[in-house]
Amino acid sequence: MTLQSLRHSGRSSESNTESSLDDIDIAKRNIATGLSRGRHAHVDRKHAAASKRWKTFWSAFRYLQGLTPKQVDDFMASYVIYNLDWSDEKQMIATLGEDYQQKVGDCLKAYYGVLNHLCALGDVEKMYIPPWMSKKATVRENQLLYEESIAQDIGLKSGDKLFRRSFNAQRGFSNNTFVVQDFNNLPLPFEDETFDAFYQIQALSLCKDIPALFREIYRVVKPGAKISSLDWVSLPAYDPQNPEHAELMRRVKPLIGAVGTPTPESLEKALTDAGFVVLKSDNASIDGLQAPLIDTVDGYFRAMRQVILGLVKLHLIPHHFKTLINRFCLDGLAFIKMDNMRLATTSYRIVAQKPARN
Repeated sequence: MTLQSLRHSGRSSESNTESSLDDIDIAKRNIATGLSRGRHAHVDRKHAAASKRWKTFWSAFRYLQGLTPKQVDDFMASYVIYNLDWSDEKQMIATLGEDYQQKVGDCLKAYYGVLNHLCALGDVEKMYIPPWMSKKATVRENQLLYEESIAQDIGLKSGDKLFRRSFNAQRGFSNNTFVVQDFNNLPLPFEDETFDAFYQIQALSLCKDIPALFREIYRVVKPGAKISSLDWVSLPAYDPQNPEHAELMRRVKPLIGAVGTPTPESLEKALTDAGFVVLKSDNASIDGLQAPLIDTVDGYFRAMRQVILGLVKLHLIPHHFKTLINRFCLDGLAFIKMDNMRLATTSYRIVAQKPARN
């Protein structure tokens, strides 16, 4: 539940190989051209990426291996919040008590404290399945393509940087600050008109009051600033009174970690009521479907599940791996079905702008 934004500060003439828009653009061109040029350099990049991927995998594996019984129990118990919805406060209170908002926060910490490492066992360490933007691209490459499109949508130029903590430390910058802020605890701790742009990826379902959040974002971005949002929404075909639809929703929300279930219309209204002008509102995936990428991720983790279950059976890894992977792999097929039926998606994109001063 963190606010991600861009503050106009501390540019460097040095290349940031992790977050430079130039690198993302190179990745996009390589996907499109089939790597017809610079083949040796590409092989080196692939080797470096594979090496980093394995390091991330083993780091995540070792973390999961060392989980305490309480961490495992808290992770499993955290799923209770995904059977609830912000729109039904009475049910929230009945299930979690009067301090339900704090309880949701505690559950999210327990959930993401483990989920992040489970995702890092595969190609979704960023914890999101991107829009399906290229049929020839991998999940990771589609993430890069989407992130490049964010840069274009919010007006970043080639050479602009999105500074992360690791890059900040490496370059010795002392004037850039990073703030972790619960967006269910408003107002945001920033002055008016602080930020040049704003983006978020699949976080709004965790927000209790989206209109209030958008009013705050409007306050803290500069006139003319653009914002980009990619998120989970239910689509017009979804009918909560349809038993099949309702059952799919019940199964998919825990899988993707959604508490609320906004619609495109509710997000657009919240933005326009806050003062933004909506510039783009669409499903960013090819033909509006993420299912091919979801199927790829689901297939990978189902295969990994079999390996993990075998290792547990041979007593080579702790038994709690079985508990974790069984919960993690549950209902991937329901997600694919819901996407193919066009009932909901996690690839709905909205780009909006705060009007410039005359």
